[in-house]
Amino acid sequence: MILSVSRRTDIPHYYSEWFLNRIKEGYLYVRNPMNYHQVSKIMITPDVVDCIVFWSKNPEPMLEKLARLNGYSYYFQFTLTGYGKDIEPFLPHKEKEMIPIFQKLSDAIGKEKVIWRYDPILITDRYTKEYHIKAFRTIAENLNGYCKKVVISFVDLYDKIKKNMNAVNWKEQTKEEILELAAAMAEIAKDNKMEIETCAEKHDLSSCGIAHGCCIDRVLIEKIIGAPLKINKDKNQRAECGCVESIETGAYDTCLTGCIYCYANHGREIVKANTARYDVNSPILCDRITQEDRISVKAVKSCLTTSKYI
Repeated sequence: MILSVSRRTDIPHYYSEWFLNRIKEGYLYVRNPMNYHQVSKIMITPDVVDCIVFWSKNPEPMLEKLARLNGYSYYFQFTLTGYGKDIEPFLPHKEKEMIPIFQKLSDAIGKEKVIWRYDPILITDRYTKEYHIKAFRTIAENLNGYCKKVVISFVDLYDKIKKNMNAVNWKEQTKEEILELAAAMAEIAKDNKMEIETCAEKHDLSSCGIAHGCCIDRVLIEKIIGAPLKINKDKNQRAECGCVESIETGAYDTCLTGCIYCYANHGREIVKANTARYDVNSPILCDRITQEDRISVKAVKSCLTTSKYI
């Protein structure tokens, strides 16, 4: 089993102590977002967890806690963009704080285990093509030697973020404009010794030297754990997504970063109400189990096909 921590919220940033407590206890609960009273109990002991994929914009709270993950294999998807607080309002300064955090994490666990994400890319009056090229180059040069792969994607206009996008005067790009920006980014990545891929991107950027990638990456996981996996493509993701199957651990409407392009939050008031229920010792994130809930134990197992490579 691959554990996703988490597509729905930034657990490393805000809830690392909760997750590490769940690691200690060996299980956690996850509520079904489509069926509120359906709750799954998921065992997360090392014998069934083949790899943990962390997603974060600021994993700094975990830097001093990584030893508590001993016995588990893992890597980080680290989102680091050039946006200011008008787009990502509750993140520290990128050059002064976030780039050094990326570098420290890379030094701690290895550059192949920290994937840089520059996404989503959105174009506005302020964040022009030229702005993105300059920001991408600055970050890439600072991360040269600290990561081996960068992932990009262009913003998807979900209904729930249209109002936010209109507020910043988001500009839809033509295919030619997207290709031009992607080609520039590909060249910068190459100059800084990084592979570059896309994430669930509907546009074919292969002419720019950019392949369709996957965030929960079977090839990378097999390399990290030193063993082959028997695992399928995740049918619950978008058609463009190349990720393999994983078990989600997070909860929607619990991320406090407040990015205006976020699809996982419905509004600050809902997030405020949910996070008020946060209990570091609860088996379920920012929630409580009630008498109306129906708890079932999810069948999970290792996806290893053989013993680890020699």
